[in-house]
Amino acid sequence: MTLTLHRGDITTDTEVDALVTAANSGLRGGGGVDGAIHRAAGPALLAECRRIGGCAVGDAVITGAGDLPVRHVIHTVGPVWSGGGHGEPALLASAHRRTVEVAAAHGCARIALPAISCGVYGYPVEQAAAIAVASTREAMVAHPEVVEARFWLFDERTYAAFSAVL
Repeated sequence: MTLTLHRGDITTDTEVDALVTAANSGLRGGGGVDGAIHRAAGPALLAECRRIGGCAVGDAVITGAGDLPVRHVIHTVGPVWSGGGHGEPALLASAHRRTVEVAAAHGCARIALPAISCGVYGYPVEQAAAIAVASTREAMVAHPEVVEARFWLFDERTYAAFSAVL
């Protein structure tokens, strides 16, 4: 089991089976990493997302990857930060666990993940990093067929927060 940190654009990772996107519950693309993945994948990804219809907060669904050079995109919906007293930690942990479970169920041994809920959803990066690493590691122990999780982090502050807990 390997967890690694990378700085930069998640869509450039061609060595994984699936890219994970921090989706909205409507699976409609949008800003941040989700927008970047949808733009790189092309219109086939949005068409497949429309057929699925949506995804609950804390859950994950899988699609093809459109024009991306990987097999799948796993769409997971993290919580919007509302101060921490509304179940956000449990929902963020669930989003990471479900991502690994979905990857395992579809034969994805290597996955690339962003910092889920840390952008426009406003989750404090230091808290999110600890939850992301712990819950991903826990899920990988339960699903040893997922052998590698690569966290792709866009900025230095987020990279430092993840580095501190890895």
